[in-house]
Amino acid sequence: MDVVVIGAGPAGWAVADACARAGLATTVVAPDPYAPWPATYGLWADQCAALPAGASAIHATAVHAAGREVRRGYAVLDNASVLAAYATGPATAVADLVVGAGFGPRGATVELASGRRLACAVVIDACGQSRVASGGPAAGPRIEQTAYGMVLRPEDAARLVRPGTAVFMDWASPPTFLYAVPLPGDRVLVEETSLAARPGMSWARLAERLAERLGEPVVPLAVERVRFAVDLRATPRLHRGSVPFGAAAGMVHPATGYSVGDSLATAPAVARALADAWPRGPRAAADAGRAAVWSPAARTVHQMRLRGLHALLALPPEHLPEFFGAFFDLPDEQQHAYLSGREDVRGTAQAMLAIFRAAPWGIRLKLATSRQ
Repeated sequence: MDVVVIGAGPAGWAVADACARAGLATTVVAPDPYAPWPATYGLWADQCAALPAGASAIHATAVHAAGREVRRGYAVLDNASVLAAYATGPATAVADLVVGAGFGPRGATVELASGRRLACAVVIDACGQSRVASGGPAAGPRIEQTAYGMVLRPEDAARLVRPGTAVFMDWASPPTFLYAVPLPGDRVLVEETSLAARPGMSWARLAERLAERLGEPVVPLAVERVRFAVDLRATPRLHRGSVPFGAAAGMVHPATGYSVGDSLATAPAVARALADAWPRGPRAAADAGRAAVWSPAARTVHQMRLRGLHALLALPPEHLPEFFGAFFDLPDEQQHAYLSGREDVRGTAQAMLAIFRAAPWGIRLKLATSRQ
């Protein structure tokens, strides 16, 4: 086969589907490639254009953040429809666990737990922060985003969020905030979130804070627990010849924790880069794939966002509501640039400068003296 994609989450399936549609024989490998995705994946409404035909999302009727109404639309993936759309596409799947990969001038060999070995030209590592083919998990304590959420009936969540609407950030009780979104099947996710801490806040503490926010006991339909690093570098140094993608490539927004929207949008560019470089051999194709994931502009923006992450860590919790209130008072185009302008160096810089100028002097001093 031409391409083996390790990992069957949204990022893995998106890039596999794009590669297969670009004419590359592509296989997704995961213990259960068609297993339902248990996590909730939010993205901006304009990013839904990258979804495959037949996939759908739940669009919020209104979006609120830091006490402001956000004019940009927001959506949550209908996981079942997205996975079904990819599953009926041209990429194939192998149910097995990848335990390693070897790389050489003629391509790669993917080693499976069953003892089977898959020969291919290019390996795309989309297995998240475990990065089985691209150097393993990042070493050392990481800056983490953690969250504890409950899936509720709309009437049980009515005290926190109006039906059909989304709360992107409610900082009524810093240092954590409420995230609440509508889900498929007339359900609501309410989630207490710690934006960034090293180490991340415990789920037990987040559950306590969510219970306090709800005010009365409720029986959840399901529980969601979230923990991931937000300070990963752009492409691990030890990629070994693979093409890391999605969270494995550090595509997590350092200041929001978002990655799915960018992964959906970037997958076709990676596939085109691989196909265009294919005549020059496996190494050239893999090099082109990595370059498509992280262009020089995207790397620069990522470094700027990491700087912003460390500035946030320097702020005392009581300043967080004021800081994010100032951010969501910015013009729409500056919010858009910082939140999802992955290669918009100028727009990101303008947004960061604008928020610095708009912040009170006490916050400015903390931002200016923070260290990465």
